[in-house]
Amino acid sequence: MGAGRMDLMQVHNLVDLKTQLATLRTLKEAGRLRFVGVSHWQDSAHGDLEKVLREEDLDFVQLNYSIVEREAEKRLLPLAAERRVAVLVNRPFARGGLFDKVKGKPLPEWAASFDAASWGQFFLKFVVSHPAVTAAIPATAKVAHLRDNMAAGFGRLPDTETRERMAVMLSGKD
Repeated sequence: MGAGRMDLMQVHNLVDLKTQLATLRTLKEAGRLRFVGVSHWQDSAHGDLEKVLREEDLDFVQLNYSIVEREAEKRLLPLAAERRVAVLVNRPFARGGLFDKVKGKPLPEWAASFDAASWGQFFLKFVVSHPAVTAAIPATAKVAHLRDNMAAGFGRLPDTETRERMAVMLSGKD
């Protein structure tokens, strides 16, 4: 790839896990790679991710997690924290479905208490405020969305009580 050293390489979707992890560890030992990880994007793979987290020495795990996809909170996020594995969150907008849920609705006034100025920031601040989460990787093709997403990394984050209020509001049980 033209780089002397890569920061992170992951075994995506756990495909050929043992072979690929061995290759990545060889690269890491040779100093060509800083971090090794695994990734998956579906709740149905959380059991497999949990097994890998328990059995392998990893630096990173990438998984799906959002305000409406909270399955990772049950076992994966606590296990990653316990094992000191960094967590990258993919699909923090639930494949964009979160924006459909709030289309035409104003951002609640109390979002200002944690410096969220848009729905995108609201959703991202929920994700990155979880103590086990290292970073979120939202996808976008628009510069304006990129800037808005980046703004979620600044200012205050919601506390535990506020996170629950956010989730309840999005569930429609408020």
